[in-house]
Amino acid sequence: MDMNNEIPFLIPELTCMKRYPEKLYYRGDSRLLDRPKISIVGTRRPNPYTRATTYELSKKLSLSGMVVVSGAAAGVDAIAHQGAGSENTIAILPCGIDIRYPAANASLIEAIEQYGLTMTPFEPDFSAREWSFVVRNEIVVALGDALIVTEADIGSGSMRSVEYALSMGKEIYVLPHRLRESTATRQLLSDGKATAIDDIDTFVALMSQKGRNAIDDTPFIAYCRNNPTYEEVVGKFPSDIFEAELSGIIEVRNGRVAVV
Repeated sequence: MDMNNEIPFLIPELTCMKRYPEKLYYRGDSRLLDRPKISIVGTRRPNPYTRATTYELSKKLSLSGMVVVSGAAAGVDAIAHQGAGSENTIAILPCGIDIRYPAANASLIEAIEQYGLTMTPFEPDFSAREWSFVVRNEIVVALGDALIVTEADIGSGSMRSVEYALSMGKEIYVLPHRLRESTATRQLLSDGKATAIDDIDTFVALMSQKGRNAIDDTPFIAYCRNNPTYEEVVGKFPSDIFEAELSGIIEVRNGRVAVV
């Protein structure tokens, strides 16, 4: 296997990024990109409740047919990948494809390379920088049909992912936490910017149904699921958008189109 493969096709989900990556390197099974995906992020130091619940959630999403996308970092990221299983997960790296970072997760990343998919916009041999984590986070969020934040505090890196999700019009889900725990996700709930996952099985059933629906989408609906701007949709599907808006199939939120 060529260890420095480049993605040779456009990934529709990434068109909602501020700037589509010039190159994307990968190792593993690129066919995972064609399946319904959900992004999971969170703290590098999760409490026991978060660890157990993140694992259960990832495993059940994987068993339902969803692919879990995360950033291969310590904590919630690693647990999400482990719960999904190497063959049902995509790890976005903040470094070159030939560097297994962080070193503590080297064996996990190697397993994902072999059975799942690792991907990065950075050239081989590139070492992670502070800014490259930000780029990594944007890709993680863009790939998923929705974003799950299982635990995060105010001012944490996970909240940058939330900012991307909000700008892309992605739905955000969080775990319910006790007082003084996961202050950022509790604030998201208070502000009405996220929905609590009160029952894992009900949530997984909802997400998997949305994923099955996405497989049967028309080209117009598939394009709209990536939350493009209204102007982009008008330019690409001028005859479809007005009828879909009148019938309530889509709606415009903050200048972006969302499928109802």
